[in-house]
Amino acid sequence: MEFAAWEPHYVEILAYFGFSREDDEKAADLLAGLIPRDDCAALAALINGRDVVVCGNAPCLAKELGRIPSGSIVLAADAAADVLYEHGILPDAVFTDLDGATDLLPEMNAKGTIVVVHAHGDNIPLLKHWARRFTGPVVATTQSTPLLHVHNFGGFSDGDRAVFAADALGARTITLAGFDLDDRDVDPVKRGKLTWAKKLLALIGHDC
Repeated sequence: MEFAAWEPHYVEILAYFGFSREDDEKAADLLAGLIPRDDCAALAALINGRDVVVCGNAPCLAKELGRIPSGSIVLAADAAADVLYEHGILPDAVFTDLDGATDLLPEMNAKGTIVVVHAHGDNIPLLKHWARRFTGPVVATTQSTPLLHVHNFGGFSDGDRAVFAADALGARTITLAGFDLDDRDVDPVKRGKLTWAKKLLALIGHDC
């Protein structure tokens, strides 16, 4: 999604959650300095024209792994990467704001997993802690105005950002696994994020 089309939704999200655009953009500037390289071309080559499965981190993910079609490109949302890895699946890319990152993430990255690191106003300490630990391919993203090497494909939380990226980069098909956007057993902030994820995914044809 082009930023001009995404920005009105972003402004609504800021108002809904009370987030600061200035803080988001400060985090994006920081990430641009922490990750001076840009492997977006590798991410695009991975996804374009391919069948993609995006794995969220809902509890149902482990039960759905057996239904991932052979030969699919597997994108993981944050801590879903650990679930995949522990079941013998090395994700092709992980979309993360790092709040679920463990030491397995740099290990996967060193084996070729593209880490798509997201900057927002609340994760600056995490960016400083993790960003320079990634020795493999890395892509930087923001939910605000994109920079030269900090991209915005659309989407808000890790899972829906992965779907938006797959859509923007030309995936042939996109299948969702490990998504439970109607989960009521979550705190109010998470409930709001799931509500927004459902709304945003509908914009690009994924009614969950």
